[in-house]
Amino acid sequence: MTREQIRSYLEFYRDLGIDSIYRRSDALATCPAKPDVALPDLAPKVDGLDQIRLDIGDCKRCRLSEKRTNIVFGSGNETAKLVFVGEGPGADEDEQGLPFVGRAGQLLTQMIDNTAAKEGIPITRAEVYICNVVKCRPPENRTPQPDEMEICGQFLYRQLMTIRPKAICALGSTAMKALLNSKEGITRLRGKWHKWRDIPVMITYHPSYLLRQYNQTARREAWEDLKALLHFVYD
Repeated sequence: MTREQIRSYLEFYRDLGIDSIYRRSDALATCPAKPDVALPDLAPKVDGLDQIRLDIGDCKRCRLSEKRTNIVFGSGNETAKLVFVGEGPGADEDEQGLPFVGRAGQLLTQMIDNTAAKEGIPITRAEVYICNVVKCRPPENRTPQPDEMEICGQFLYRQLMTIRPKAICALGSTAMKALLNSKEGITRLRGKWHKWRDIPVMITYHPSYLLRQYNQTARREAWEDLKALLHFVYD
């Protein structure tokens, strides 16, 4: 493992709020009374989306597995220049095993396709990649808990590092917090460029918020965010 990989892993754990990491020593390994805390291998030397999905398996790592129907890994162009990251699967996504296929997903598709068409950018939703912070549906669509986000975070990290898009769009406050580790409100950070590792990140509203709060101002802002994002990535 290179120094750059180690530094990247340590930055990832710092972003999750983990301040201390302990390495296995021979003394601890031979002393069952004092078990060690080991850093999991986040990214194998040869990684890819198929390998990540295989490593997730029939995941039982957190409580979200108890009531899920399907793991929702991600979908779209695996060599995409643009990745959208949402919060977690809803009922339709849990049933079909695909992200953003319900009402919020239909709105996201319209936003991508219509904005691209109006701006003369020849792409559709099929050209981007879409995934979520957590891969299993939280009960009653509640916000994922920090430990659930931490456990799934290793797989999101690997997805993004494998695809290495030109830009990431964080949809909503949960995705924003997962990527930026920020306590700021989304209204303060949306529409501005940020960084996850060295990849530019645009923050905007989650489509489900735009459905719940029929707010013309919020919708206009979300479309402006998307327009700036698409021009940055595809111009």
